[in-house]
Amino acid sequence: MNRFFRNMAWVVLIPAAILLGLAPFWPEPHLVEKLRMLVNGQLSRPLDIFDLLLHGTPLLLILSKLLLGRSRQSSSGH
Repeated sequence: MNRFFRNMAWVVLIPAAILLGLAPFWPEPHLVEKLRMLVNGQLSRPLDIFDLLLHGTPLLLILSKLLLGRSRQSSSGH
C-alpha cells in the first residue's frame, strides 16, 4: 500500500483534487454541499453519498500520501 501512495504523482493528484473538489463551480461545489449535508445529518440518498465519495477521494488520497510520507520520514530518523 505504501508503494501505491509513493507512486502517485502530485501532478495528477493536485489538479484532480482542485477540479473534483470544486466542481461544479456554480452555484456551490458538491463537496461543500455534501459535507454540509453530512454535518446536518441529511446525507442519506445513495447519490449524495456517491457524490461525497467521488468529490472527496482526491483530497483523501493527498492526505494519505502526506501522512505516509511523514511517517516514513520520522521512522528513518530524519
